[in-house]
Amino acid sequence: MTDLAPDIVELVACPTLPEPCGRLREMPFRHDAWTPDEIATVERMFRDDAAIDDIVAALGRGRAGVRDKIAKLGLRRNSSRPWSTDEDAWLTREYGLRPTADLAGDLGRACTSVYARAGVLGLTEGNPPKWSDWEDAQLRAGYAQAIPIAQIATLIGRPLSGTATRANALGLRHPNKPADWTEAEATRALTLAGEGLRYIAIIDILATEGFPRRTKAGFGPHLRKLGYGRGWGRNWTPDEDTLLIRAYADGASLTPLTTRLGRTKCSIRWRADYLGLRGTHANRDGFRGGPVWSDNDLERLRDLYGTMPMDALATKMGRTKASLFTRANILGLVHGYHRKWTEEEIRALRIAHDFGVALPDVAAAIGRKYPAVHKYAEKHELRFSRRPRRAAPWTLAEIIALDPSGTGVTDHVAIPGTIDEEKP
Repeated sequence: MTDLAPDIVELVACPTLPEPCGRLREMPFRHDAWTPDEIATVERMFRDDAAIDDIVAALGRGRAGVRDKIAKLGLRRNSSRPWSTDEDAWLTREYGLRPTADLAGDLGRACTSVYARAGVLGLTEGNPPKWSDWEDAQLRAGYAQAIPIAQIATLIGRPLSGTATRANALGLRHPNKPADWTEAEATRALTLAGEGLRYIAIIDILATEGFPRRTKAGFGPHLRKLGYGRGWGRNWTPDEDTLLIRAYADGASLTPLTTRLGRTKCSIRWRADYLGLRGTHANRDGFRGGPVWSDNDLERLRDLYGTMPMDALATKMGRTKASLFTRANILGLVHGYHRKWTEEEIRALRIAHDFGVALPDVAAAIGRKYPAVHKYAEKHELRFSRRPRRAAPWTLAEIIALDPSGTGVTDHVAIPGTIDEEKP
């Protein structure tokens, strides 16, 4: 198994019931014992994503008893139902005191759903609680099936680095781990990657800590095989949308969405664009050092783009041409600017051709790029041979003054003050 389906909430049932040994004594009769029909009703309604209150009403039992039975049956689901007031109160009371996997089991929800709701309620954790038997069972099953560690961490509700450390403590070796990597190196690499460091920085840190220096070309693929930065296409829940909207509104970090909710940066960008949040985050430009694009800058770019050369537009807006091209591409703008040749420029080009003026001097005099002038001249069969350039730059008026009558010449004439281009 290389990936998890979106509705997977556990890899193996745990805890498992012990095998019977010896004779079983007769169980005493209890008037409130669960009947097979009641258990079947709980399982059916739970898998149909029915609310706990609906299950309670159908069975005529207490809420605590139904929730306890769901936990004992090991039922879990990616519920899409809104959180009730009772669930919020219970989560507020229990969050941080027990493993998130246990809370998710009691609530009949996925770990990511619990983390999302805790974020919406503003709940914080203390020291991480001890690992439960269920978490260890999922970890062993995930390693046995070669599931990426990041997906296992999200499934059981633990940080990536903590999951790798626990696996190392249990003596587990991931099948995708390179043969020449030690468990300590893999754990340390995943820990540094989870902190948001770039691959080059991680390689340098590992080298200073005594691990072999890896190449970037090989380090990245190996780390991704271990599960760093991998998601598996789960649908976004309303609580996750609330956290994303709040992060953009407050300028908060988006890291919790990638670590605790198991979302990739690409998924977050896509969801932010879908919710219309693009460009509203305080750090939306990341590591870019240029000035932030304001609404006035964008409106000005829309008005001026395509009305003047890019050099002039870059100077006018105080930005680089690359920045203008990138932002215009994001906005879907089309340049379409081609400066037309004036009659005066065409006349100057012909006079320069007849009087032996070098083509680079003509381009500088009329303020155009040399490739554009060369292409225009070739198109009109004005072929400029290799000619000497003048030490002092030509002006447009000086070129036109060479032939005030407009009759032109057939042979090149000597022009004082020129530099032979063929001489060094």
